[in-house]
Amino acid sequence: QVHLVESGGGSVQAGGSLRLSCAASGATYSSCMAWFRQAPGKEREGVAVIYGGSRLYYYAESVKGRFTISQVNAKNTVYLQMNSLKPEDTAMYYCAAVARRCYYSDLSSGADFSYWGQGTQVTVAS
Repeated sequence: QVHLVESGGGSVQAGGSLRLSCAASGATYSSCMAWFRQAPGKEREGVAVIYGGSRLYYYAESVKGRFTISQVNAKNTVYLQMNSLKPEDTAMYYCAAVARRCYYSDLSSGADFSYWGQGTQVTVAS
């Protein structure tokens, strides 16, 4: 059983930055770690995934160049650095994990992910 706890959400103005953290109760090196988000009335969207201590990662086109996913194995923690935030980035952000490598297709669906955090809210004002 893996327990995931997100933190770091908040409210910022457009153009601002936030860093989300996901602390895992177990080792994350051999798991695909992901950030998903869901805005009210919209479907869940994959944001970024990472595997093997940053050896493999993928980003959604909507955040590429603005968000950076990283992993500190010694801390069993995954981060999402979000820069140049836009109002359309407003959503509940969730951390998720599955015990295998990542695939680009993971950004399209979170159905394979076994473990989820409780989420952290990000609100970007225009």
